[in-house]
Amino acid sequence: MDNRPAIASYPVMTSLLLALLFSIIVIPDWATHLRPQFLALVLIYWWLITPERVGITTGWGTGLLLDVLSGNLLGAHALSLSVIAFITLNIYQRTRIFPLWQQSLVVFILLLIEHTLQYWIIGISSEVTPGLEYWLQPVVGLLLWPWLFILMSEVQQRTQSNL
Repeated sequence: MDNRPAIASYPVMTSLLLALLFSIIVIPDWATHLRPQFLALVLIYWWLITPERVGITTGWGTGLLLDVLSGNLLGAHALSLSVIAFITLNIYQRTRIFPLWQQSLVVFILLLIEHTLQYWIIGISSEVTPGLEYWLQPVVGLLLWPWLFILMSEVQQRTQSNL
């Protein structure tokens, strides 16, 4: 029995679990708006690299899990991650061939879309709408993307070479 597909999915599952953990870990109030959207960044990476294994359902499921773990409105992250999954899966072939700095701009736009949907959901649910510092997270994601991409590519290559 060949277990290569199961082993090949370990980096995906592990990185998603780590992203969920980093998304819910308690940090000081002053740093809340500087926390990057770890789950969205990791999902965008996998949608660009292995769209046949990680799809819209993965975005919806992990978003729902993030909503449950963080105590947010149920379905808020699930909706926004599903939307950026759809967009990413439609543009992944073009985005993959971009240099890393152009990929960072595409990822920034995707993070802005995700954050805008979250902002809209916060406004509709009549919660207090955040101030300008709310928009720092996509900027931090833009700066983090090249490093995250290099790190995750290295992990994926090492995993594939061990198969």
